[in-house]
Order: sequence, then C-alpha cells, then structure tokens
Amino acid sequence: MLIGKISWCWLVLVMAAAILPAPAQSSRFYRISGPAASQILTVTPAGLVVWTNAQPGGSYTFQTCTALAGATNWVDYVQLTGAAGSNSNRLFDPQPPAQMALIPAGVFTMGDGLDADASALPLHQVYVSAFYLDQFDVPQLLWDGVYQWAILHGYHFDNAGQGPGLDRPEQMINWYDCVKWCNARSEMTGKTPAYYSNVALTAPYRTGQLQPYVNWQAGYRLPTEAEWEKAARGGLNGLRYPWGNSINSSLAHYNDTDETPTPGNAYPPNAYGLYDMSGNMWQWCWDWYGSYDSAIQTDPHGPATGTRHVNRGGGMVGGEYDCRVCDRDTDDPAFRDNYVGFRSVLPTRP
Repeated sequence: MLIGKISWCWLVLVMAAAILPAPAQSSRFYRISGPAASQILTVTPAGLVVWTNAQPGGSYTFQTCTALAGATNWVDYVQLTGAAGSNSNRLFDPQPPAQMALIPAGVFTMGDGLDADASALPLHQVYVSAFYLDQFDVPQLLWDGVYQWAILHGYHFDNAGQGPGLDRPEQMINWYDCVKWCNARSEMTGKTPAYYSNVALTAPYRTGQLQPYVNWQAGYRLPTEAEWEKAARGGLNGLRYPWGNSINSSLAHYNDTDETPTPGNAYPPNAYGLYDMSGNMWQWCWDWYGSYDSAIQTDPHGPATGTRHVNRGGGMVGGEYDCRVCDRDTDDPAFRDNYVGFRSVLPTRP
C-alpha cells in the first residue's frame, strides 16, 4: 500500500523469541519503507532479507511488530541505505548464541537533542556493523563460572566481584576485571581472545592494569559506546528511552536507594530483546570518554587515549535523566561499585 510518498512492503517471519527463561516461538512482522516502492524477494532461514527496487543512497527503515492489530503497533527496527540492484540485510538470527541477541547492522542517530545535554551533542550518524550482545547484564552465575575457570588458567583479577543472587548482575568489578573476564570467557569456550597485551596480538591480556590492543573480529569483548547506544535504542531514533520519551517504575529499575539490582528479566525488553538497557546497572563500555563531532562514522572505537572510560545505562540509583539512552557517565578504569556492571559483545558468525 502507499502512504503519501512513502511505500511500505511487509512480510511475516517466524522466529524464536529471545526471552528467557523459557524458549518459545512467536510471530514477528516486518515491513520496509523508503522513497521508492521496494520489493522483498526472499527471507532465508538464517534471517537474511533480500529486497530490491531501492533508490540508490536512499534511506530505508525496517519496522517490526508482533501482531497486526493496527498501524500504531509498528516500531522502527533498523535504518538502512539502499543500493542499486539487490540488497541483502540480516534482520534476525533464529538461533543466536545462548542468552545473546543479534543487533542488526545499520545506521542510527547517536546523541540526543531533546534535553540540552552538551555531552550528547552534536547529533551524528553512525553505521554499526552487526554483532551479538548479552541480553542481560552479566549475572553472578555466569561471572562465577568464568572467573573460577580463569584463576586456574593464568588470569589475575583486581576484584573477585560479588552479587546479591545468582540471577542478578555481578557487582564490585572494575573495567580491567571486565575486559580480562571477556578474554577468559573466550578462551574457556574455545574462541580466540579479543584483547592482547602486545601490538602483535600474540599475548592474551590476562593480568595487570593496561589498555589492551584489540582484535575486533575475535571473541567476547566490551561493547563500544556506539554499539551500546544503537543496541539500547532498539531501532528507535530520537527518543529518550528504549521504548519512548517517558519512564516509570513499571519499565525500569531506577531511583532506588536500596541499591540491590533486580533479576535480569524483571522489566520488559526492548525491540532487540535486551533487558535493562535503562536502569538497574551502569554498564562499562570500551571507549575512553571524549567529545562528539558531527562527522558520519562507521564502527567508531572512541578516542585513542584518555583517563576515564564510559559507562552507560543509568543504574538503579540513577534518576530519569541518567536512564536516557544517550546519557554518558565516566569513571576511572580502576573504579568499582555495587551499581556498575557490564555485558559483552560477540562478533557475528560468518
């Protein structure tokens, strides 16, 4: 159908729901809009959507919904740039790594022009390649399993960590601990580590405090700030939170003086199946803190040097302003507290 000058083409995909603890099957609908009447040709079992008749260089948006109940049910999912001929984009993975979600490749607007937050300006366009992200802040159960393996295999952490329950986020860990833990998770599961203590990428980072060298296409690692914000937005551009412009206690854990994090699935996920991207825990990112500029970027890794690393998410002790997906906090990499945790990235499979 045609709506003004925007064309829509829609399809239904059946995919595994990315909601734990019980796996399930659910229908999900997608449609694409843009400056030309594009046609969806096929959808592969691996989640690759092939579409054509795009205006080269035109901006296209895939939207999603879980039921065809009405027009207001659709939400943005990923923004793409059209090319001549056939276009192929992977929108979903029916069998992602356990408790991880596929964040599809695409462009998003990073930053926030709603609240006069100078640290979130200027708005700028960022293309982020596809990646997997933990659906939950790393919980105590997962942390403990990797940690115990790591200390028996040459790893030395600054802190052992602590948690209020096996299904709740790990606490009291600094940036160095998180980076080394990601390496240990990679090695424990037979993957190539992402972080190294030498430029030749031959000595995995396992001990001490340093800014490691990175193999960006290898195992588990911290998200970059751009990856984190794209994932947190869940495909929605220009909004304060993963679901819209307002927040309440049924949507996120915040403004809590008790300082005890909730279990990972206590609040609804965003459109990418990610929990607690606003509230519950601040989350360490890879990047040193630095100012934005207006240039279009592709897979940025942040400043080359700095003194404080970025963390995101607002946390249980933060207020509404802190829980905005654009909000940026910074801490010394040796800092730790009971409201700072993390989640890890895994590059997509070939």
